[in-house]
Amino acid sequence: MDISTLETFHNFLFVLFLVGLVVFVALYFVDAGYGKMRSDKWGPAMNNKVGWCLMEMPVFMVMLYLWAISDVKFQVPYLVFFLIFQFHYFQRSFIFPFLLKGNGKMPLMIMFLSMVWNLLNGYIQGYWLFHLAPVFASHLYTPAWFSDPRFIVGVVIFVAGWVINMHSDHVIRHLRKPGDTNHYLPKKGLYKYVTSANYLGEITEWLGFAILTWSWAGLTFFWFSCCNLVPRANSIYHKYKKEFASEFDEKRLKRIIPFIY
Repeated sequence: MDISTLETFHNFLFVLFLVGLVVFVALYFVDAGYGKMRSDKWGPAMNNKVGWCLMEMPVFMVMLYLWAISDVKFQVPYLVFFLIFQFHYFQRSFIFPFLLKGNGKMPLMIMFLSMVWNLLNGYIQGYWLFHLAPVFASHLYTPAWFSDPRFIVGVVIFVAGWVINMHSDHVIRHLRKPGDTNHYLPKKGLYKYVTSANYLGEITEWLGFAILTWSWAGLTFFWFSCCNLVPRANSIYHKYKKEFASEFDEKRLKRIIPFIY
């Protein structure tokens, strides 16, 4: 493996950066039709729980495969990177979907597009961490990395994001009692400050992962997460503002970043 392989990989990441920018702009004009923004204009739909499993599982499986066939799978810190990443996606692929309530639907198109991104993301994270990094960043990823401020700060941010994400999902799931069909404005946790606290948690996690791995691959994931979730947070903000006008103005809520946006 020579330097041209690394250059090709970085060029691929740059293309994804540009794609992310296009996605960011587009989603301010077109709502991704799932969850709160569910729309029939996205075509045929499937069971929401199954859809979540199918769209999240590829990143977990690709990461698992690239780790399993590598020569560094039981070396540190590579094993720790793997466990941190899979910790999130095991919950997202095999636990979160079955915690969802109701009989919601997910458009097949949304599920397919998400699967494509997750396949790409699993590839870029796994290929960098377990196949390129041992060749080009072996001086960085040693046991001494655990005492490096970048790793420590990154882990703290990742865990904080995970806690925010899990708590925010819990709040959303328990807005209504069984049999209640009314809609409510979430008010607990960071929902006191933003309308998409779950998305705040998600992007915080991947900021932490980008820092703790100190990699362009991790930064690409963080960037793409922002490009997808920030515009979606804007759509949810306006939906809530229209639906809960009186409460909304009183609270001075932001979209996704407390006190800022």
